[in-house]
Amino acid sequence: MSVTHDTSATRVRGAALRGAIARPGAEAVAAKGWLAAHRWLILRRLSQFGILALFLAGPWFGLWIVKGNLSSSLTLGVLPLTDPYLLAQSFAAGHLSYREALLGAAIVLAFYLVVGGRVFCSWVCPLNVVTDAAAWLRRRAGLRGGKAPAEQARYWLLGFTLIAAFATGSLAWEWVNPVSMLQRGLIFGFGLAWGIVGGIFLYDFLIAARGWCGHLCPMGAFYGLLGAGALVRVSAAGRRACNDCMDCFAVCPEPQVIRPALKGAGQSHPVILDRDCTNCGRCIDVCSQDVFRVTTRFDRSES
Repeated sequence: MSVTHDTSATRVRGAALRGAIARPGAEAVAAKGWLAAHRWLILRRLSQFGILALFLAGPWFGLWIVKGNLSSSLTLGVLPLTDPYLLAQSFAAGHLSYREALLGAAIVLAFYLVVGGRVFCSWVCPLNVVTDAAAWLRRRAGLRGGKAPAEQARYWLLGFTLIAAFATGSLAWEWVNPVSMLQRGLIFGFGLAWGIVGGIFLYDFLIAARGWCGHLCPMGAFYGLLGAGALVRVSAAGRRACNDCMDCFAVCPEPQVIRPALKGAGQSHPVILDRDCTNCGRCIDVCSQDVFRVTTRFDRSES
């Protein structure tokens, strides 16, 4: 009888755990309310769709607030912004850049050196909406496991894109860059872009959780290297209150960055310093115990 009872209890706990993983943040909603438990996610979506709307306002409605695209743009005819990853490819291809492009890259570099390079991935990149949707659907469907590439694969791919630019004398990666293709598709109509974006969604949903953003995207690799020493960081300052619900791990696009700060694995302080952290704030949203907060890399205090 005791063995049967223990087995049944284990099954119940397992079912409860699977349900919690499928719907992380339920405790936070109950404790803080729906809005507070989705605050950072809402702000990210406003940022992503707002930036995209600025680019689309011109070709769609003739309101040219921003001209160009995420790779290179001019805001209000005054502020140049250039993707430093694109500039690196241009240099590798042997192309000299205009002064405005260099100035635009310097502005972007300075910004991401402060707030963190992977902020581009979670607050700007429109493809993040696609991969987040795939991750959400994968959790709801209860899909687990899968075959993800090695964590270093994105850095190898980053190197390959620069070598390809050097070998061809062109911005070879930009022809198949899913971020650029998604934006071009929204402006000029989808063709091949449908296949590329749809393929990434299916890959993340069916094969590898967070496979593209977490293991393959060379832009993510570049911005991670760029913002490795960024000032703005997330801290598990309230880690003593952690109840091991695992919701933060379930929603984090780079869950490996949490454990050192939350559990003191290899470091004593609670600040997440890993370059792959996207500063998305989802761990803050879904934590019912208010373990996480946004701070600076120098704030090692605990609450």
